[in-house]
Amino acid sequence: MNPHRLHLSNRLPAVDLRRLETGATKSRTPSPSVIAVCGFKNSGKTTLLEGVIRVLCNQGLAVGAIKHDAHGVQVDHQGKDSDRLFRVGADVSLHGPNETLARRHPSSEAGLAEAVEMLLWRHDVVLVEGHKETQLPKIWVHGPNSPPAPAGVSDIGLELAWGSERTTRATAWIMDRVDTAWRERRINGVVMVGGASRRMGRPKQLVVHRGVTLSERAVEAIHDAVENIVLAGSGPVPGSLKNLLRLPDSPGMVGPLAGLLSVMRWAPNETWVVAACDLPSVSSEAVAWLIAQRRPGVWAVMPRLRDGEVEPLLAVYEPQARPLLEAQAARGQWGPRHLAANDRVICPTPPAELSAAWRNVNTPEEMTSVSMPRDTEQTVL
Repeated sequence: MNPHRLHLSNRLPAVDLRRLETGATKSRTPSPSVIAVCGFKNSGKTTLLEGVIRVLCNQGLAVGAIKHDAHGVQVDHQGKDSDRLFRVGADVSLHGPNETLARRHPSSEAGLAEAVEMLLWRHDVVLVEGHKETQLPKIWVHGPNSPPAPAGVSDIGLELAWGSERTTRATAWIMDRVDTAWRERRINGVVMVGGASRRMGRPKQLVVHRGVTLSERAVEAIHDAVENIVLAGSGPVPGSLKNLLRLPDSPGMVGPLAGLLSVMRWAPNETWVVAACDLPSVSSEAVAWLIAQRRPGVWAVMPRLRDGEVEPLLAVYEPQARPLLEAQAARGQWGPRHLAANDRVICPTPPAELSAAWRNVNTPEEMTSVSMPRDTEQTVL
């Protein structure tokens, strides 16, 4: 293995242990996937949004919408139980068979930025009706006799005349921005080195297979597909990997979820390719296939192997997967494979010629079974 290939650009933030412990993150800057639809009264903004949202949802995207009402929000009836609780000071969440509604009191941070921040974590695109004074990218909707957009309105990327194919044009423009934002999202890699390796009897990341340690093999496999590689966990690593940044597991957690949430809390707006250090046949070809399964609207790619099992530790996780994993951790579900039940997660089966890349080893006997006769197993200290 060539150690010079492991010197990657250091563009990620410095380690802040508070973020690893609590999940606290800095606010995002406005994303290309946050778009305002503006226009004068009766220009058809809501009608346009209704049509666009229907198409986007049919194309598999999760869509959030924000609407400003200068006259006040009316979502509950005075005297109802939930309204009474709200009026004496509680923030209230209403749950029904087909919907959930949160009613909150305004805070010092309340405003458009906070609303966008909340929705971005669980949606692929957020559409804002109104707010023409912001610097968000905008679609300007003209009514039948409306004047031109005011001179002070900036960032208008698309203007739609009355009577044109507005839904089709607006949807195409929005999809282009969503696709651009998705393609420009940085992809990082993490190799998990925090396992106890009890059944192996020695740290798996130091076991040598075909001339390199399993941790070096994992790094080599993901190297060309990502911009940065970090190690998650406190296990020992070979000298060739000691230049890579190391993150501790998230406190209070067990299993691989502790390492996965550690890196996702640290760089929460980015995509993560996760590789365990117990995959002796992992390859760059398998990682390239894995990344090629990504698409807007998919929040994780967790391959399903031919025995029916889902493999969460040679997989891809998008930023929107993090709140789902945080919820799992809060429930004490430490196995990332629980995420496969979410409809935003896909579980494609790898091609037969690549499937060995997902075969993990946990014991010396399993390690021997995948070793070629020329291999000699040892431990690097």
